[in-house]
Amino acid sequence: MAPRFKNLDGSGPQGFDTVFKWAVKDKLAGRRRKSPSRAPVPRVEPDLAALATPPAPGEGARLTWLGHASWLVQLDGVSLLIDPVLRDAINVVIRRNVPPGVPSEKLPPIAASLVSHNHYDHLDLPSLQDVRAPIVTGLGHTRIFRGSRLPCTELDWWASTKVGPVTVHYVPSQHWSRRGLADANEMLWGGFVIEGSSARLYHSGDTAYFEGFKEIGRRYPGLDAAMLPIGAYDPAWFMSKQHMNPEEAVQAFEDLGAARFLAMHWGTFKLTDEPLDEPPQRLDTEWNRRQWPREKLHVLAVGESLTVRQG
Repeated sequence: MAPRFKNLDGSGPQGFDTVFKWAVKDKLAGRRRKSPSRAPVPRVEPDLAALATPPAPGEGARLTWLGHASWLVQLDGVSLLIDPVLRDAINVVIRRNVPPGVPSEKLPPIAASLVSHNHYDHLDLPSLQDVRAPIVTGLGHTRIFRGSRLPCTELDWWASTKVGPVTVHYVPSQHWSRRGLADANEMLWGGFVIEGSSARLYHSGDTAYFEGFKEIGRRYPGLDAAMLPIGAYDPAWFMSKQHMNPEEAVQAFEDLGAARFLAMHWGTFKLTDEPLDEPPQRLDTEWNRRQWPREKLHVLAVGESLTVRQG
């Protein structure tokens, strides 16, 4: 059966032969870069008293990095989670390099969990069950949450829903989906634009660099912050079809026309061959090469918060 969904350019997931070359043949032949499974990554203790009260309407948005692609996003009196993966390991095998910024039991009440796609490092069912918030995600995901009794709102690309006073738009990304052996691209993948009274935010989900960033920026001008992935890119011949390197993430930021760059998807889980702490170094080098203002770039520590607002 043909996959249900494709990328904007018509591409689907990589074939078995390509995956086998990356995962097995190149590894056995010693052609893949070796790097340590752990590295020091900055983490700070979150201000739980501050996080207990979301910014009110007109006060902008508070963004707290929880590690990997997981964020606590608070605005207009509402607390949202994006891709919460808050346990010690993914599928038992891949363990966290750094603890989550806020453990699930210390989170404020969550109005909704936004899930970009179904890969296990973005859709962690136990974390979502711990939070017990309704789900907003792409088409095809409801069956995952049926047993957990979590309400699920499915969105197509460019569709929207409301979470209290906040509007959530689901937007394209360049990626793919799979939960099991025979369900490739049966569930949609994407990112989110979150709009409140005084902040407009973008979270890319997992994505390669693609022309869609320009269209997102055109449809949603004046993005106050873009949460963009900078890790999981090595080896490039395989990963560039699904993830961005830091230089590509900087180009995506320019395409989006956003005001602030917030780095994510690095330092938490060892998924690919580059050292865990390499992505922010390459990001810094590229930012300096372009001679862009430093105040627009934010590589937060895990657990750190940043407040952004329009203007």
